Amino acid sequence: MYRVVVFYQQEPDSAAYAEHAELCAQVPNGAFRHGKVTGSPMGEPAHAYYAEWEFADEPAFQAAIRSDEFMATGKDAYKRGFPQPTVEFLELS
Repeated sequence: MYRVVVFYQQEPDSAAYAEHAELCAQVPNGAFRHGKVTGSPMGEPAHAYYAEWEFADEPAFQAAIRSDEFMATGKDAYKRGFPQPTVEFLELS
């Protein structure tokens, strides 16, 4: 299983992010989820908001991150002025 995870230090505007999430859901081969970070085991959490795409296997992941739809999500987030996120790719066993 593969994931693309997106961490925001500040929570984006909820109405704007709802529209953005509709675009994110169009990325092929995966499931998109997002939500508030609600805490951490010690102290304040490092991030305020989280989003992810989940893909069943490497071919689905590779196709998705090369897709026009995936590229459009980054452009859309930039145009909306969302806080600069940290984006990471994960392989889960």
